[in-house]
Amino acid sequence: MSDGKSIEVEGKVMAVLPGTMFKVELANGHVVLAHISGKLRKNFIKIAAGDTVKMEMSPYDHEKARITFRMKEQNPFNPGPRRRRY
Repeated sequence: MSDGKSIEVEGKVMAVLPGTMFKVELANGHVVLAHISGKLRKNFIKIAAGDTVKMEMSPYDHEKARITFRMKEQNPFNPGPRRRRY
């Protein structure tokens, strides 16, 4: 929302639904239905189950949200490709 009255929250993606919709669980245990913002869509940012995301919620509807940012992993375990030893 551009009027500045939106609520910023963080949550964890629990399920990926059709049509770029997601079930996201907030820190207090509340589950909301969220969709991707246009900037994430435009830049092809992929969101999967288990990702931590930042969302905007309307103060009038606490059941829906807009995902605005995918948080980076704190300790990503990516060893990289294995090199062949001859």
